[in-house]
Amino acid sequence: MIKFVRVDHRLLHGQVALSWFGATNANCILIANDSVPDDPIRKATIKMARPTGAKLVIMSIDKSVQQINSGIADKYDLMIVVETIHDAYRLLSGLKDKPAELNLGGTKATEETESLSTAINVTAADKDNIKKMTDMGVRVYIQQVPNSSSKTVSF
Repeated sequence: MIKFVRVDHRLLHGQVALSWFGATNANCILIANDSVPDDPIRKATIKMARPTGAKLVIMSIDKSVQQINSGIADKYDLMIVVETIHDAYRLLSGLKDKPAELNLGGTKATEETESLSTAINVTAADKDNIKKMTDMGVRVYIQQVPNSSSKTVSF
């Protein structure tokens, strides 16, 4: 069962590992990303951030969708972390059973982005993907840590 889905360009780090993992009552963290499975350095770094007692799975977005849709992940309470809003859209659009919410935790600022909050920066394509996910019935919101206030995002 999917308990929590988060966009965070840092993927797994202290804030996600300590704050969100405990707050979501997940027992498995899925890093859905197309480059990390083939990058031994990023993979090792992410493994070091794994909270004690958590199962950690790192796989491509397509494989993540396939595994979740097949039911093989049903035995876990999943916390899923993706790197970008586009990755979140790819993941959610492929899932048979969509999660109710998507947490925006951190996206990189570039010359092409506009700031929605101190940690969330979006492009025109990101806005389009957020609208598509909202149209799927997914509440997209910004919230850095579990005890801070959340802000729903829509376009």
